[in-house]
Amino acid sequence: MSEMKKDEIAEDQAQIGDDAVETDVMSDELEALRAERDELRDRFMRALADAENIRKRGERDRREAEQYGGSKLARDLLPVYDNLKRALDSATADQREAAKALIEGVELTMRELVAVLGRHGVQTVAPQVGDAFDPQMHEAMFEAPVPGTRAGDIIQVMTEGFKLHERLLRPAQVGVSSTPRS
Repeated sequence: MSEMKKDEIAEDQAQIGDDAVETDVMSDELEALRAERDELRDRFMRALADAENIRKRGERDRREAEQYGGSKLARDLLPVYDNLKRALDSATADQREAAKALIEGVELTMRELVAVLGRHGVQTVAPQVGDAFDPQMHEAMFEAPVPGTRAGDIIQVMTEGFKLHERLLRPAQVGVSSTPRS
């Protein structure tokens, strides 16, 4: 082979070697770009999921605020209800007759208060004597053995309880029988 051919072959081989090195470099760059793309796609999907979770949480918080936002006001009005009820319960028949207009005014005020609370989702929890004690809805103020009752029966209702939609605002305060089972 001639000297010129050898130089051309050597030059071609050098160029092929350079191309191979360049191909390896490009392949490495391509892999790095793919890894970066995958990482960015993963970060984007996580950010998208976070944004969706924040939207859902905001919607839930808005609904709860709308439904239960008045719970503090409702809780503050419950003593007013209790006092009106006590006033009506304490009036004797003679007092009712003597102060008929006053009693009617108090009853009207009581009905209006109950109606307003009801329009806003407040319902009474009014257990009856003989009902079973429910710790989710009732607060036991005392226990006493009462003949003719079973342990866990309500024997006295001191105050009614109240719920706002499905949440308990105040448990009903009751006395519970402690009569042992026989």
